[in-house]
Amino acid sequence: MTSTLRPLALLVALGLAGTAFAQSAEEPAADAPAADAPAADAPAEDAAADPAAFSTGQEVGGVGQTYTRETFGDWQLNCIRTEDGSDPCQLYQLLKDANGNPVAEVNLTALKPGGEAVAGATIIAPLETLLTQGLAITVDGGKEKKYPFTFCAAIGCISRVGFTAEEVEIFKKGAKATVTVVPVAAADQKVNADISLTGFTAGFEAVQKLVAEAPASE
Repeated sequence: MTSTLRPLALLVALGLAGTAFAQSAEEPAADAPAADAPAADAPAEDAAADPAAFSTGQEVGGVGQTYTRETFGDWQLNCIRTEDGSDPCQLYQLLKDANGNPVAEVNLTALKPGGEAVAGATIIAPLETLLTQGLAITVDGGKEKKYPFTFCAAIGCISRVGFTAEEVEIFKKGAKATVTVVPVAAADQKVNADISLTGFTAGFEAVQKLVAEAPASE
């Protein structure tokens, strides 16, 4: 670096630096290709005319896509867009551990009358969950209840949970529910994730109304 700066400083002092840079810029690089030489890997001109090479895009928010219709506190009312506008909706919440890492997610909806359960939730836990230990839920530190896992897929392990009318009322009056799973790598430990119940009452009433108004399936 020093050997380069000293000659340049000298050229500046003599008022010759501009001339020196101009001469360097005009000299072609030894390895530079000729100006009229075609690029070796240039694609054929007719390749750009192939229709398959161009994307026509995808409509944002089109049929089959999920969107958030409303937000109730810490719950989102997520729906799937359909052709006839009868979009099915569920309450959604992403659950995180004490360090803020995503642990599970909950999708909850109201059920048609006639069964013991009035609400159904699909809870997705990580694939590394110890299935034999099931999934436990408590509300505000109350009585614990366990549920089995139904199956596992690429997105995680799924537990389909039914809540009675009495349990839904407990949710409405509570501050938080806690989901507990056991990791395969540490069977002697438990991972807890809280479900915020802020906005649950309004959200559940909204999804109840949508389910009641939905056309009967054929």
